[in-house]
Amino acid sequence: MSLQTKDLTGIKELSTGDIGLILETASGFKDILGRDIKKVPALRGKTTVNMFYEPSTRTRTSFELAAKRLSTDVISISVSTSSVVKGETLEDTARNVEALGADFIVIRHSCSGTADFLARHMRASVINAGDGTNEHPTQALLDLFTIQEKKGQIKGLTVAIVGDILHSRVAKSNIYGLLKLGARVRLIGPPTLVPASLKALGVEVYSAMHDGLRDADIIMMLRIQTERQGKGFFPSTVEYFRNWGLTAARLEAARKDVLVMHPGPMNRGVEIASDVADGPRSVILEQVTNGLAVRMAVLYLLSGTKQ
Repeated sequence: MSLQTKDLTGIKELSTGDIGLILETASGFKDILGRDIKKVPALRGKTTVNMFYEPSTRTRTSFELAAKRLSTDVISISVSTSSVVKGETLEDTARNVEALGADFIVIRHSCSGTADFLARHMRASVINAGDGTNEHPTQALLDLFTIQEKKGQIKGLTVAIVGDILHSRVAKSNIYGLLKLGARVRLIGPPTLVPASLKALGVEVYSAMHDGLRDADIIMMLRIQTERQGKGFFPSTVEYFRNWGLTAARLEAARKDVLVMHPGPMNRGVEIASDVADGPRSVILEQVTNGLAVRMAVLYLLSGTKQ
C-alpha cells in the first residue's frame, strides 16, 4: 500500500484516491497513538530530515514525533546554525543531506515552489511542510481527517474559510482538498484579502461574516499573516476583529453542530475570540492531535512499505 508518487508537494496534484488512502491510513495510526506503547517499527532503518527555513511549532514537532513513532532516525536542521548562513544553497544543503542517507526530506520555506524544486532533484521523498503562499498539504490533510472523523463524511458539507486567504497556503490546500471531496467552500474576509478571482475554482466569496457563515457546517479561521503582507490590507487589528473576528454572536449564524477550526498559531482577539477558541464547538486541539496521525500516514505511505 503506497501513494502514486514519491513526494507530497501539494494537494492540487493528489487524486481523490490518494487522499482517501492517507485518511484511512491515518485512522489506523490514530488507534496506535491511543495505546500505552505508541511506537511501531514500521520504518526502522529509515532517516527523516526536517529542514525548516521558517519558524514552526506544531508542524515541526508533529513531523518529528511522527517519524519517531514510526522508528525512523530523525535529524532537524536549524538553519541559523547551519552552512546556510555561510552561503550554501538550498539544493546543495539538500544534496548533502541526501548523501548522508536521508530517505525523507521535510521542507518548509518562504519561497513558493521550493518543495517542487527539491522533488525534481532528489531521490529522497520530499514532503512540503509549507512553501511561501503556495500550499501546506499535511495541514489540509489533517483538517480533512478531523472533519471526516467528526462529521462522518465531507461530501455535501458547507465549509467557511475566514480571513487572510490571499497569503494563506493552508487555505489553498484546503480549497483543493475540500472541493475534490465534494464539499461546498465559502471564502470570507475583506476584499483586499479574498481575491474575487478565486471564484474560478468553484468557491463562493463573501465579505460579510453573517452571510458567509449562514448554515455553515465548518468554520475554518485563518491567521492574519502580517509577515507576508505589506500595509493597507485593513486599517487595524481592532477593526479587523470588529468585522471578521469569530465571536459567539457570529457563531449563531452557523448550524448548531458547527465545528470551529484553526491551523494555529491563533491571534486571540484578532481573528477569533477566546471563548470561541476554547468553547464546546472548537476542535482546534484535536486538529493538532490528528496532525500526528496524518503525518505518520504520509511518511508510511511514501516509503512504499507493504502491509
